[in-house]
Amino acid sequence: MATTVLGISAYYHDSAAALVGADGIAAAAQEERFSRRRHDSAFPAQAVRYCLDEAGLTLGDVDAIAYYEDPARKFRRVLATYAATAPHTWSSFREVMPAWLGWKARTLDTVREELRGLGLGAVPPVQRFGHHQSHAASAFLPSPYESAAVLCVDGVGEWTTTSLWHGAGQRVEPVAELRFPHSLGLLYSAFTYFCGFKVDSGEYKLMGLAPYGKPVYARLIREKLIDLKPDGSFHLDTDRFEYLHGHVMTGRRFEELFGGPRRQPEAPLTEREFDLAASVQEVTEEVMLRLARTARERTGERRLCLAGGVALNCVANGRIVEEGIFDEVWIQPAAGDAGGALGAALLAQRAARPHTRTGRDAMRASRLGPGYDNDRIAAYFDANAVPYTRLSPEELSGQVAEQLAEGKVVGWFQGRMEFGPRALGGRSILGDPRNPAMQSVMNQKIKFRESFRPFAPIVLAEDAKEYFKLSQPSPYMLIVAQVAEQQRLESDGAARGLERLRTARSTIPAVTHVDHSARIQTVTAEADPRLHRLLGDFKERTGCSVLVNTSFNVRGEPIVTSPEDAYRCFMRTDIDTLAIGDLLLTKADQPAWTEDGDWRDEIPLD
Repeated sequence: MATTVLGISAYYHDSAAALVGADGIAAAAQEERFSRRRHDSAFPAQAVRYCLDEAGLTLGDVDAIAYYEDPARKFRRVLATYAATAPHTWSSFREVMPAWLGWKARTLDTVREELRGLGLGAVPPVQRFGHHQSHAASAFLPSPYESAAVLCVDGVGEWTTTSLWHGAGQRVEPVAELRFPHSLGLLYSAFTYFCGFKVDSGEYKLMGLAPYGKPVYARLIREKLIDLKPDGSFHLDTDRFEYLHGHVMTGRRFEELFGGPRRQPEAPLTEREFDLAASVQEVTEEVMLRLARTARERTGERRLCLAGGVALNCVANGRIVEEGIFDEVWIQPAAGDAGGALGAALLAQRAARPHTRTGRDAMRASRLGPGYDNDRIAAYFDANAVPYTRLSPEELSGQVAEQLAEGKVVGWFQGRMEFGPRALGGRSILGDPRNPAMQSVMNQKIKFRESFRPFAPIVLAEDAKEYFKLSQPSPYMLIVAQVAEQQRLESDGAARGLERLRTARSTIPAVTHVDHSARIQTVTAEADPRLHRLLGDFKERTGCSVLVNTSFNVRGEPIVTSPEDAYRCFMRTDIDTLAIGDLLLTKADQPAWTEDGDWRDEIPLD
């Protein structure tokens, strides 16, 4: 049995590395955080270096390398797809085959070569696991449950697009699956593309857009695009899509169905996009609910674990929780492909799961990335003549709470970086949720992104039910629930589209979406003492134990990793204050910030 395993996901989307040792998960990070290229698919060389450095190891100290999918099976699926769609896919075939006949056909050898090139010691044996097998392991093995149903839903791995597993003890056994080209993830991505957003990164925008519309196309989707069975299995009418042909997601037949061509990126949003988003979201939730009920029936389990890209659809997750299909639901915070690196490492190690005896998960609050001590941070600032004040943790928390209560926006850089797409209080931008203007200020002047995008609340776990209709903890910001009735305000029901942004719907309007929902993160003192203290200090000053929390980055950029990244983002935006470790920086005290050219021209919009 391997004791120390390095897991790797690479080459397709959101490459990552994860290290699992005798004491559990030691480190995990996406390559994008180091390369500063969003969703970087390159070999995760810098993430590998970080994981080994964090544990004080070399490759020679590692027992095995675990790769998150089976390249040979994936190649067979690609070949079978081209064979079934020829000759229409000839141009795409000519583009992609050289890579598949070259390095992709020998992916595991390529991984070995990349690792050797790092010069970090002898490369241990490389094992490979199935894509959905890795997802399932990432969902169940770190979960707090001795046994559970496990549901994995994404675009596609090798062949599988949806899979049901039964987790018990140290094992995760397959129960049922759906196969390509019938994919809920690809259905959702098709609408993402059709509404003018980028596939594999814009799906969360579509989810945020849905409450502005009405599901007027939902019946059409059910009748023309998806044949949905009572057990949640389904078939797509693939003739209506273009993704089998290799270039785009939708084409003429999709356009005929929904009244015209796709929205061009950056073009104004119209009622059609609002309604399309609402419609595909409703269908997605219906599929997920049926799959969850089948998972309960087929496994007999009272607890559910979720992973795969569709598990990041926190509205659908919230529906599963709200319906009470399971007593508890746990979602892997790195539910997408990055989490596959962790799942593969856990499969190779097959270690004991002592954390289940305490009822806690093994993710260490998802704080598995790099951390920086005060001396390292101060050294960078001193070398660059950056003024700051060094405080005790208690003093810093009090001063930040005071500034938040005054309406200031704060960059909050504390401890180790989060693994996964959500900022959970390690690399966050914080604001006062009671301020009705906070959403537009943070979207347009700090994040430089679309005004419709909702912000998430963080709340003291002990006060969560005072603000939200939430029946279980939500530590990873992956469950949406309604704002509690006692917090709601009367609103103008006549407003349409983006005009609805101007209406305050609750006592915490900056985190209340137009349908009175919120994507919630509950914070405990055990998981994050500093963030819990800050929420308590803010409550002491305002009576409110909720803050706005968004990721510490701007549109098109990965979440910040280092003090250098944080300071650059702080100076490029209208963030008022930076709290980084025990150091507090005020924008008004900083020297003038200059750069060659406009940095926004260098970052691709998503």
